[in-house]
Amino acid sequence: MNAGIIGQAAGLFAVTNIDDILILSLFFAQGAGHRGSTRRIVTGQYLGFAAILAVSVAAAFGATFLPESVIPYLGLLPLALGLKAAWQAWKHRGDSDDADEVKQGGPSPLEVAAVTFANGGDNIGVYVPVFATAGIGGMSVYAVVFLVLVAVWCFAGRFFATRPVVAKALARWGHILLPVVLIAIGLLILIEGGAFGL
Repeated sequence: MNAGIIGQAAGLFAVTNIDDILILSLFFAQGAGHRGSTRRIVTGQYLGFAAILAVSVAAAFGATFLPESVIPYLGLLPLALGLKAAWQAWKHRGDSDDADEVKQGGPSPLEVAAVTFANGGDNIGVYVPVFATAGIGGMSVYAVVFLVLVAVWCFAGRFFATRPVVAKALARWGHILLPVVLIAIGLLILIEGGAFGL
């Protein structure tokens, strides 16, 4: 493997996924103290990113499963999940912390995967031309580096969510921050992509 292409892949991943660390931190904070939540979040992150890779590789070979005009509408996924989380937070606003812990087991793998995939619509637009010019060997290196870095991103998200100051803030405000961030991501994807004529 060429060290240059590994460095390029790592740089491309970092630039296109920097916002995922915040989202992962919020997910890890939501699942704190719940058995199996780390596994579910990591599984969901890998599922979502594998879908991004699959679509990018297929598009690089000329197969377009998602027409370019559909990609902005992926913003509906995090928007819907954010609205659901906001409704849950509002519905349980008067509950004690203990009651809330029983009800909230953290996000499911499919919720994490949906947010990851929807948030990765712009990643697909960047990855396709890079993969198309890299060839099969280069594309394989990019895919391996990306998949290794997903684990690093999950570790970083969990690390930030478990720092005492951050954990305390996320425990207090996470139920508000998660819906706000998801709704903002959804709206940003919709608006930047020109969905619904925005």
